[in-house]
Amino acid sequence: MSKSSIPIGLLFSQSGPYQMMGGEMLKSARMAIDEVNADNQFDFELVPHLRDPAGVVSAYHTACEHLIREVGVDHIVGCYTSASRKQVLPIIERTDRLLWHPARYEGFECSDNIIYVGAAPNHAVVPLIRYMLDHLARDVFCVGSNYVWTWETNRVTRELVSAVGGSILAERLIDLGELNVEHIVEEIVSRRPPVVLNTLVGESSYIFMRALHAATLKARFTTTVLSCSLCEPELKIIGGNAAAGCITSSAYFESIDLLENRAFVSRWKDRHGIDSSPSVDGQSTYVSIMLLARAIKRAGSTSVNDVRSAAANHCYQSPQGPIWVDPDNNHCFLTPRLARSTKNEQFDIFWEAEAPQKPDPYLSGLDAAPLVRPHSTSTSPLPQQQRLRLLN
Repeated sequence: MSKSSIPIGLLFSQSGPYQMMGGEMLKSARMAIDEVNADNQFDFELVPHLRDPAGVVSAYHTACEHLIREVGVDHIVGCYTSASRKQVLPIIERTDRLLWHPARYEGFECSDNIIYVGAAPNHAVVPLIRYMLDHLARDVFCVGSNYVWTWETNRVTRELVSAVGGSILAERLIDLGELNVEHIVEEIVSRRPPVVLNTLVGESSYIFMRALHAATLKARFTTTVLSCSLCEPELKIIGGNAAAGCITSSAYFESIDLLENRAFVSRWKDRHGIDSSPSVDGQSTYVSIMLLARAIKRAGSTSVNDVRSAAANHCYQSPQGPIWVDPDNNHCFLTPRLARSTKNEQFDIFWEAEAPQKPDPYLSGLDAAPLVRPHSTSTSPLPQQQRLRLLN
């Protein structure tokens, strides 16, 4: 029996300042599409239509409009940065299409026309900063790309840090794609902060990490770098010692010891090479395609309303663990994790949530009260209802 064809849009930059991540997400999308199309449980095949905005923020709207008006897609998977998502949101809503957004993001948004598959702030920045406050320091130096991801991440950080009497030592922002980071590195070496929160994107981050490592080594001082975005393919680009020791918050790491993830990583390496690694946003892109295909199957339709309803509360056993869409806000239940990057370009997971956490994009449930008294030796980085368990 021949399968019907369903066009879907793919919106990933294959050139520009974050082309590596766009490329990783596209590879994952194509892998998922091929698996869906080869699976007899689906009586349709997905036909991808790729648009490459080349990292130019304004080009995302044009690319999205072409996919909707010229190709006629109902569903688009893509956008790595929040700046690009903000560009396509108006036309997505105006034409009543559905964007499946894979990347973890800063929150404080909720649209009926977006399924937010990546981590919300209570999955990423909150566990990271709470861990910092309980185990590392109460003062932090922030460096990032000058757009909404950094602004909101720093705002949440400030709220949590201020609640325990800590401080943001500095906020140094540079334009997306800017490669001149030496002045920031020099300031860090001069001020010697205990912790650096890095929200730089793409090549800016890679250059910063290498420069910071070289400078601190020369100055004979150490600082801990925190990130909500660093992933395995980026560790390979940064390189060995410069990439090691970064504490990263993420719902996905290649080292997750789950049957579904071991199988996913094996298929990934068979397809892309034994030395390759899936990224958090790539894995989330894969999950986005799988959630979409399953929702279309259950709905028996590509209608946005039908698919959105079919996606809600349906649990998918993904490589990162159980995941499902919360009908209250179109974000996904995810399992937060913390890990430390190693010299062999992997992550050693040392904390994870006991169960998938309800997404809280507006942090309405955030308790910014002090977690511990000054100088306390408490080791609980989260309130009881969100307690992370230490992994041996």
